[in-house]
Amino acid sequence: MVDLSVNLGDIRLDNPVIPASGTCGFGLELAEWYDINMLGAISLKGTTRDPRFGNALPRIAECPSGLINSVGLENPGIDKLLSEKIPALRAIYHKPIIANISGFSVEDFAFCAEKAESCPDIDILEVNISCPNVHGGGMALGTDPEVAAAVTRAVKQVSSKPVFVKLTPNVTDIVTIARACEAAGADGLTVINTLLGMRIDIRTRKPVVAAGTGGFSGPAIFPIAVRAVYQVAHACRIPVMGCGGISTAEEVIEMLMAGAAAVQVGSASLVNPLACKEIIEQLPVVMERLGLKDLKQLKLN
Repeated sequence: MVDLSVNLGDIRLDNPVIPASGTCGFGLELAEWYDINMLGAISLKGTTRDPRFGNALPRIAECPSGLINSVGLENPGIDKLLSEKIPALRAIYHKPIIANISGFSVEDFAFCAEKAESCPDIDILEVNISCPNVHGGGMALGTDPEVAAAVTRAVKQVSSKPVFVKLTPNVTDIVTIARACEAAGADGLTVINTLLGMRIDIRTRKPVVAAGTGGFSGPAIFPIAVRAVYQVAHACRIPVMGCGGISTAEEVIEMLMAGAAAVQVGSASLVNPLACKEIIEQLPVVMERLGLKDLKQLKLN
């Protein structure tokens, strides 16, 4: 019998597999397909201070080995998350809930974090710093180590919950950003968010998503994610959730070997709602084939 459990800081997960933010709504969508209590945890759809309708259509398009999305943070706002979405999920789900918060300024993040602090059903705050900074010329908050640290400090000042900062890969040196967040008090990091990408429909001569560019995710970015997780995990002492292109049990183990404490499965769940379930079911098979009894001490040779 193999042991699938992992430790995400002080939180124990029955297994390392977590649906990534933005790919399972607020959890109830996946409950239509299987018992979601088999998941290690759930990361909910990114939530902002106020409700958002998102970007114009089309805002998601398939590409070879991945997809481009420019949803634009469509969500009902932090108040509805706390009053409706999380209570509905907690009624059927008994594992850790990760609330993903987004914003366009340091103040936005602090506002959402302070609101979330009052909710006992939120176990982890995941802070998405890949949003444009409206007070900084539109540059993503997570591309500047000083701003990333400022967001982290602001959230930690108003929240006692574990704070995981989700890092963008669209930087020259992700380790610098990771260290800045760690120094500012982050309890963990999620590595990585989507890469900025673009495709053009040669028949219409228009980009495939209305916004022009969008976040590129899927199997094509997995090697980039593994590299980033390896660099960050070996540069920082706080736990890392590995994310980016994972679609198989073998890739989960590879990401853990790179240094991740747990993983998030994103685009694979959009293609196949049963992806996380199937990965969890295959993990013991792959572990036994590799002679692994548990996942906590995976290291590179």
